[in-house]
Amino acid sequence: MIRIAFGDTRPMANHANHVRKRYQVPTKSRRFRLEDVDPDDDGGLDRDEAEALLRDDLEALDGLQEKLVAASSHALLVVIQAMDTGGKDGTIRKVFGPLDSLGLEVHSFKKPSLEEAAHDFLWRVHRVCPRKGMISVFNRSHYEDVGVVRVHGWVDADTIEQRYRQINDFERTLAENGTRLLKLFLHISRDEQRERLEARRDDPTKRWKFQPGDLDERKRWDDYMDAYETALRRCSTPWAPWYVVPANKKWYRNHVVARLLRNTLEDLDLKYPPGPPGIAKVKIPR
Repeated sequence: MIRIAFGDTRPMANHANHVRKRYQVPTKSRRFRLEDVDPDDDGGLDRDEAEALLRDDLEALDGLQEKLVAASSHALLVVIQAMDTGGKDGTIRKVFGPLDSLGLEVHSFKKPSLEEAAHDFLWRVHRVCPRKGMISVFNRSHYEDVGVVRVHGWVDADTIEQRYRQINDFERTLAENGTRLLKLFLHISRDEQRERLEARRDDPTKRWKFQPGDLDERKRWDDYMDAYETALRRCSTPWAPWYVVPANKKWYRNHVVARLLRNTLEDLDLKYPPGPPGIAKVKIPR
């Protein structure tokens, strides 16, 4: 049985009930290390078991999302970060794809535009945060500004340090105004990334995803692990905790993400609104 050095390390025969404790990054912890999280972890489940749990969670999410839209009392912001080939797109397709598109928005963040670069680094994400009743998924996010920006040294260390505080303050503002945050780091191993890059190279239908710059970034793997580890440690807060999702096994990754999403929406204790006064006595004309 695989064990990890943070969260709930009890045997996971009934793993689905313990996903949150197992993978949450402790708040205010200086001991958290990414290397202590096994990207191959499967929680003691096999593929069939995980996919059955996924189907159950997706069915539950259908009703939970409807209540979220109907009540419009809260919003949900899902932040997804990962290394290249880490599975961000696949996770969105498998877990969020089945949701009602009328209540879902997905935003991808790449190199800032000239307009975005002319504002503070949080401007471009704040302007697309979800309104109440909506789920927004960020495929990459403001954490790029303490990730790739730090790795390449595009700003100085004092600015990076300042950004950790600004991110925490920003996320607290969202939380205090009705937005629940679910932050997911999809954790793959360096060997797994190599295999996925080779698969892209060898598959003519996937070559369009392959970028020469991916190899340059791969050389900085240790720097990225250090940057992500620091960001996860510094920005896992009571109002916006981080979860590290083992992602070498795509089927297990999907199960964990769906279960965390379900748990997060269930925590809101959403209720259908009562409707207009007297609606129960309204007679519908023939």
